[in-house]
Amino acid sequence: MLTSEAIMPDKPSDRKETSLSCSIGAIHNIDESEGTVILRGEFASIVFFFVNENTLRVKLFFGGTPDMRATAAIVASAIQPVQADVEEKDGHIVISSNALHAVVNPQAFSLRIFNSEGVMLLEEKAIAWDDKRKPTFTATKSADSHFYGFGEKTGFLDKNGERYEMWNSDVYEPHVQDTDALYQSIPFLIHYDYGKPAYGLLLDNPGRTTFDMRSYEDRYTISLQSGELDLYVLNGPSIKDVVKRVGVLTGTTYMPPMWSIGYQQSRYSYMNQEEVLDIARTFRKKQIPCDVIYLDIHYMDEYRVFTWDEKRFPKPLEMMAELRELGIELVPIVDPGVKKDPKYSVYQEGVKNGYFCRKLEGDIFIGKVWPGLSAFPDFTDDAVAEWWGDRHRFYIEQGISGIWNDMNEPSVFNESKTMDLDVVHGNNGNPKTHEEWHNLYGLLMSKATFEGMKRGLGGERPFVLTRAGYTGIQRFATVWTGDNRSFWEHMAMSIPMVLNLGMSGIAFAGPDVGGFSHHASGELVARWTQMGAFFPFFRNHSVIESTRQEPWRFGDQIEEICREYIGLRYKLMPYLYSLFYEAHTTGLPILRSLIMEYPEDRKAYNVCDQFLLGDALLVAPVYRPGVASRAVYLPDGIWYDERTGEKYDGGKSVLADAPLESVPVFVKAGAIVPRQSLRQYTGEASVEPMSLHVYAAPEGQSVSGRFALYEDDGRTYDFEAGIYSMREWTYEQSLEGKRLGCDFVHSGRDIAPETVLVLHQVALSPTDLTCSGEAEISAWNYDKESRILQITIHARHSFELIIRS
Repeated sequence: MLTSEAIMPDKPSDRKETSLSCSIGAIHNIDESEGTVILRGEFASIVFFFVNENTLRVKLFFGGTPDMRATAAIVASAIQPVQADVEEKDGHIVISSNALHAVVNPQAFSLRIFNSEGVMLLEEKAIAWDDKRKPTFTATKSADSHFYGFGEKTGFLDKNGERYEMWNSDVYEPHVQDTDALYQSIPFLIHYDYGKPAYGLLLDNPGRTTFDMRSYEDRYTISLQSGELDLYVLNGPSIKDVVKRVGVLTGTTYMPPMWSIGYQQSRYSYMNQEEVLDIARTFRKKQIPCDVIYLDIHYMDEYRVFTWDEKRFPKPLEMMAELRELGIELVPIVDPGVKKDPKYSVYQEGVKNGYFCRKLEGDIFIGKVWPGLSAFPDFTDDAVAEWWGDRHRFYIEQGISGIWNDMNEPSVFNESKTMDLDVVHGNNGNPKTHEEWHNLYGLLMSKATFEGMKRGLGGERPFVLTRAGYTGIQRFATVWTGDNRSFWEHMAMSIPMVLNLGMSGIAFAGPDVGGFSHHASGELVARWTQMGAFFPFFRNHSVIESTRQEPWRFGDQIEEICREYIGLRYKLMPYLYSLFYEAHTTGLPILRSLIMEYPEDRKAYNVCDQFLLGDALLVAPVYRPGVASRAVYLPDGIWYDERTGEKYDGGKSVLADAPLESVPVFVKAGAIVPRQSLRQYTGEASVEPMSLHVYAAPEGQSVSGRFALYEDDGRTYDFEAGIYSMREWTYEQSLEGKRLGCDFVHSGRDIAPETVLVLHQVALSPTDLTCSGEAEISAWNYDKESRILQITIHARHSFELIIRS
């Protein structure tokens, strides 16, 4: 804990101004080779490479030949090189693709990047470095600039005026706005200025870097402490386009098993086998849906990974058999620290085969973590990663399909809180120090875990949860935002954290519901559960010796609220699962900021206490105690209170009732939201047909909407072979009537032919229902009081339903 001594007026500053005395200088030569364009300057050179039409790589280098190898953040399939067109025009060098062109002043290097319409996206002010060749990149910003992305950083949604370090750090406390380095380092930003095209900028450097949008009014800087300045400029024009393009470049969110989207319960720790089973049985007895229970470090033998404590968990196979019968998955924690113990097989294998991180002189790096003195696998080497991944067969053989990676920044109990910076990673023959490669460690551990689980599961999809990561982590793992607190402020802070993770390409994310540390109140758990029910990742987790946070620990009222909202998530599973598939295929986030969906709305740029689930549902959580109403900003369109059906016109704020038992949720006119009957776990069978909820506009007004409903088996990779169903539902309303269309886009899997169409806000009973194709209407009913028209329809092929009143 810091005292007032930290702000002594005469204390020397730790943050010294860096003298940037060197720059590229004049360009004296242009080299073109294999799709790259190299501009050779007086003091350094810079290479331009179009990864694809809409992504330009710009890399500073010293010496004769640039190293064009990328880190694991960049996916090989993203590299679709475009031959650059190079010309000299008006005294400048112009390097172009069809979508982007870079304009360089060769007299004293400067760079501007334009889109195909000639609108400037990025203007570089300086690329300079100090006497140790630590570079800084500077670009312009304006008074109207807004910045998004950066992963899980604290603070509000818009990051203009902030400064962040990228250095994966185990931060148990405090998580406050000036904690600028947490567990994830995502060196990616989106720059947006109203009325102008957005662009993205990704720095592929896993060492310590700093993004500063605070120190200057007219510019922002990116500073490196080690490694190379390796930038990717991503074209817009919209924020959505930028997010899709970073998904192409760094990969999209992996398609998880459906059970991992259900409700999850954790504690540090469930101490023994009987406690785990008691928790599972209680969920089923109380009819509170749940899919996952976690095991923290106490399940292991003296914290040795890939072991069981035989006293606490004497019969893991029997425990797993009962959990599976109850429909509950078990996810154990696996940390990277391997106990230094010559009688421990994992340590033996690692030492004998050279699998652990070492100093240049050959000594294994040993650091203290939970098991005591421990060694750490060098995941930069493919052979080590394969060994580690295959070690997870220990869990698979017990019936386990998901793994929780923690402490993988890596966290070490020493002064620096991590591995020594002079540790050398083998990196498949391209050695890097830990100072240069630190932020990659968590990603590479999760990659090894994911790939090992995938190999061992024989066609099933694995689930991996990670605390640490780097750009591209979404291909291998789900992210949770670390050791938060049971504070209302932390609940509120988690909204912009997850929204910016989504705009950084990481769609499957969420905080610990209820807060990890401190003591939660029943009201906080209820409100956080209401919010968490709409987040992509939905886990309640609490620290040892804190107030327990299972839904039934706070009395009947809180239990019922948690039961209702956890149940609501399961009812919305067809909608949510389809959004996961969209994230997997397009890179778009599941949880969305208003500015992403409404980029022209000047009131939306920093809205971070509410969010959109997909583009149809607007959720406004209550994040303060004792509050029974709150202001909600509704963007353009017609919106309905999902609970009361009351209509609101968008473009303004409204005061929404929010008694403890409910959270404000609004649905947009034209929205199509599929639902299913309540399940106690995602894999539970049901004979109830799916319902499709459609929200009409008031009579005489026009509106349209669409939703792509995706279905597969929820567990295997069969969908990659085409064994899935995709139906695109569309709704159009005009003066002529209402039209509901269903296009069977892909029919690679049998689905139930019956769907119950539920049209909300229908003012008049229909006078005519006409269905095209082979679809059949088996029943319909109109309720004047609720204004709901319900139609049961059988269809195995595309059809169109016309409703006239």
